[in-house]
Amino acid sequence: MSKIDELIERLCPDGVEEKALGDVGVFLRGTSFQKKHFVDEGIPCVHYGQLYTYYRLCAYETKSFLGEDFANAKGLARPGDLIIATTSENEEDVCKAMAWLGATNVVVSNDAYIYRHTLNPKYVAYFFQSSLFQDAKKQYITGTKVLRVSGANMAKINIPVPPMEVQEEIVRVLDSFAELEAELEAELEARKRQYAYYRDRLLTFEERERE
Repeated sequence: MSKIDELIERLCPDGVEEKALGDVGVFLRGTSFQKKHFVDEGIPCVHYGQLYTYYRLCAYETKSFLGEDFANAKGLARPGDLIIATTSENEEDVCKAMAWLGATNVVVSNDAYIYRHTLNPKYVAYFFQSSLFQDAKKQYITGTKVLRVSGANMAKINIPVPPMEVQEEIVRVLDSFAELEAELEAELEARKRQYAYYRDRLLTFEERERE
C-alpha cells in the first residue's frame, strides 16, 4: 500500500469528497494591459499568452514587468493563486494554468482568470492538467475560432478534495515524476545530438577521403 493510500485510509476512510471549484475558491478577472506596457523593471505581471509559451506548472518569478502606474491595479494574483488562460485557438490549451508561488502579488492580464482557493496550489495546478479536468471542461467551451471557458462555468467543475496532508503527498509524488521526466528529456536530447553527429559524420565520405 502506498503512503497516499495509507493517508486516505486513515484520514478519510469514507472516501475522498468531491467539491465544485466554486465551493473551494473564487474566480477573479485580470486587468487590462498589453505587451507594449512592459518595462525592464517594475511591478511583476503575467500576460495570458505567456501561459502558453513560457510558464509551466508553477512560477516564483515573472518574465515581464509593468510600470508603477499599475501598482494599484485590479486583477492581482496573490501567492498561492492559480492563473488561468481562458481563451485559446485550440481545445487543449484553453484553461492552461499555473500556480503563482512568488513572494509578492502579480498583475494578471484580463484574458486570464485568477483562481483564489483554499487548497494546495500545486495540487490544483496538477488537477487542471489531469484528464478529469480536461474532460470536464469540454462541455463548457464556447466559440469557434477563439475558444473560451468562463469563470462561472469553471466554478461548476468538481475537484477531489482530500485532506491537506494527502494533497501535499500527491504533489510530492508528482513533482518527483516531473523531475525524472525532465532528466529523461535532457538525456534524450543529448542522445539525439549524438546520433545526429555520428549520422552526419559517417555519411560524409568526402571528409574521410581527405584524412
